[in-house]
Amino acid sequence: MRQGTQMQELLGLKLPPVAIAFRDSAPAGVPRIDAPTPAGCGYWRLAAEGRVFYTEVSDHYTCPVGAHTHGVDLPEAVAKELQGLVQTMVGLQYIKMEEIPLIPRRQGRFGLAIYAPLAQAPFEPDLVLVRGTVKQLMLLAEAAQGAGVAGGGATMGRPTCAVLPEALQSGRTATSFGCIGNRVYTGLGEAPRFPMWSRSWR
Repeated sequence: MRQGTQMQELLGLKLPPVAIAFRDSAPAGVPRIDAPTPAGCGYWRLAAEGRVFYTEVSDHYTCPVGAHTHGVDLPEAVAKELQGLVQTMVGLQYIKMEEIPLIPRRQGRFGLAIYAPLAQAPFEPDLVLVRGTVKQLMLLAEAAQGAGVAGGGATMGRPTCAVLPEALQSGRTATSFGCIGNRVYTGLGEAPRFPMWSRSWR
């Protein structure tokens, strides 16, 4: 899609925007991911590196939190793992128990999630993820505001993957500073640039 190339060139993005779509079946010629990543946001990194693929329900079991935000129904064993993980995070004071019900969750049945660099996407995306510096995302935010689709909520933190259902449900942009898990699994680390993920309007 030409918009992907234009966005990357106009904003000077180091990594290309990533297209994501939720469907019941994959487009012809798009393969399933060869191995699950440790976290759902790891698929964003693979798509930003140029890969086009889809994931099934079981490909999200490795990250119970991401499975929750994506609307994946968990088998009993994985659901118990999620409960244990939540208890650990609460015990570490990383998150409060009362925050859990407020975490956005994608609505509807999860069939497949399809990922690709926006410029190479053989499908119409439901979401576009952009990672950039403060300046780059400032320009994107101003463009969204000018188009009347800027999100009205606060910039999100943990979990980063909650920006997906937030943007889907609001029909507007959603932005995150990136949680610690996202920084590990997408290679953000402690980069000098201030990275955020945002959904852009197409």
